[in-house]
Parts: sequence; C-alpha cells; structure tokens
Amino acid sequence: MSPIDNRIDARDWSLLAVLSALWGGSFFFNGAALRELPPLTLVFMRVALGSALLLPLLRFQGIAFPKGIAGWKPFVAMGLLNNVIPFSLIVIGQTFIPSGLASVLNATTPLFTVIVMAAAGEEALRLRRVAGVALGLAGVIILHGWGVETRAGQGLGILLCLGGALSYGFAALAARRLLKDAAPLGTAAFQLMASTVMMAIVAGAMEQPWRFPMPGVTIWLAVLGLAGLSTALAYIVFFQILRRSGATNVMLVTLLIPVTAILLGWLVLGEPISMREIAGAIVIGSALLVIDGRVLNLLRRGT
Repeated sequence: MSPIDNRIDARDWSLLAVLSALWGGSFFFNGAALRELPPLTLVFMRVALGSALLLPLLRFQGIAFPKGIAGWKPFVAMGLLNNVIPFSLIVIGQTFIPSGLASVLNATTPLFTVIVMAAAGEEALRLRRVAGVALGLAGVIILHGWGVETRAGQGLGILLCLGGALSYGFAALAARRLLKDAAPLGTAAFQLMASTVMMAIVAGAMEQPWRFPMPGVTIWLAVLGLAGLSTALAYIVFFQILRRSGATNVMLVTLLIPVTAILLGWLVLGEPISMREIAGAIVIGSALLVIDGRVLNLLRRGT
C-alpha cells in the first residue's frame, strides 16, 4: 500500500492540497456550530450525516457491506481511532481555545505518526522525515505567530487537541495493518457508520441531545458543510491517498491545513497576507521538500 521510498507522486500532492482545504474548513465549521450545539452531539451529527451522504454512492458503485463481526472489526477500530476519539477531543478542545490554535496543534499529527510507526516497527525512524516534520511544525508556528488570546481552561484545550493528534497517529498504524487493499469509498463509509453507532451511545449518554432546542439555519449549514465537505468527501480523498502513498504520508496534510486556510481567506474573503505568514508558508514548503527527499537527492548528485 505504501511506496517503498516513502515518496509522494504529483497526483497525491495535489490530493493532499485538496484534503487540506476540506479539513481546514472543519475548524471553521466546528467553531460556528459550537455556538448552539454541545461538542459530542456535533461529532455525532458529523459522522451520521457523513455516512448517510455516502450510502447512495455505495449502492451506485456496487460495494457490499462487510460480513459479520470479523468484517466490521477493522472499520470499528478505524472509526474509534480516526473519528470518535480525535473528533471528540478536538471539538471539546475548541471550546477552550481558538480554532487557529487548534489547527496548529493538529499539525503535530505527522510527528506523532512518525513516532508511533517507528515504535511499532512499521517504519524506520529516518532522520530526514523527523527533521522535515520538525521544520514543518516550526513553519506552522511562524505562520500563526505566538499571539494567542488567553482563555480559561486553555491548557486543558491544548492537551485535548494534542490527544486528538496522537489518536490520528495510532489511526495511521491501524490503517497500515488493517486496510491494505480496501476501496477508499467503502472504507470511508464503513468507518463513518461504525463511528455513528459509537457516537450515538456516547452523545446520548453524556449530553442527551434531544433536550436541546432545534439549532438555527446557520448552524445547520455549518453542520452540513462539516459532514459533506470535511467528512464524507474528505475521507474519500484521504483513503485514496492512503492507499497510494501510505499512512505516514497522508498525515502530512495537517501541515498544509494552516497554509490553505490563509490562502482561502485571501482568495475568498480578501484577507491580507502578512510577511510572517509568507515566511511560515515558505518554511512549511521547504519542510515538505525535505520529507519527500527527491530534491535533496538531486542536490547530492549535482555536487
């Protein structure tokens, strides 16, 4: 499933850019929806609507449902590690910290993934990848700056978001071992279905969402954007990259998310881009080149 040299081809770099835009929007949608919805209920609505949107596509593609408990086990594991735990931790964390800071903390995912993969004996702990990820994190910090507003419970929010990033690292390991040849559409849909069942139990027990008033139109639009774009479509793209370029490489998307968020703000909202943000984007771009390795190999040959 993963390329031997851990490199990504041009097609998957393009898909990573698309995925970064889709997942970058999730922080915005979360921030908007949390004004009227409790966090676990929002996660339940996200995965439930996301899986519902993918069901017709399964029928159209003729993809059969998994058979028996053994058939569903990989998708339950992925749903837990890739949806239930990280979505819940991050969205609860966003009730304590700004969306921008949450996206920065999410960018630690590749570092956790590299460490988890090495500890599990799946991938060697290569200096080039570690250095590239560290450089990318530095670029994210430069891009966003240190000026973060102080909120009550900010330390807890930071820890929750880091816990979500760590869970994504373990999800990458599970994907490597359990989903080697699974179809991207089926994997996305079955993972979200399993997550829906788990989140229905968790949200129902802890928040009793039926007791809350019906959210307004703006909140519903945010939830639909979160479910349709940042979940259903995003996971089809995610598992396509995963199948072609491997689990560690697909997690590099979290380094791109802050960059695409700023570019979208510039293109769509006309927000200015500062020199600090340009510098951060350049550092992140350099980090991705280091991780990819091909430019370094060309430089070595030229010397």
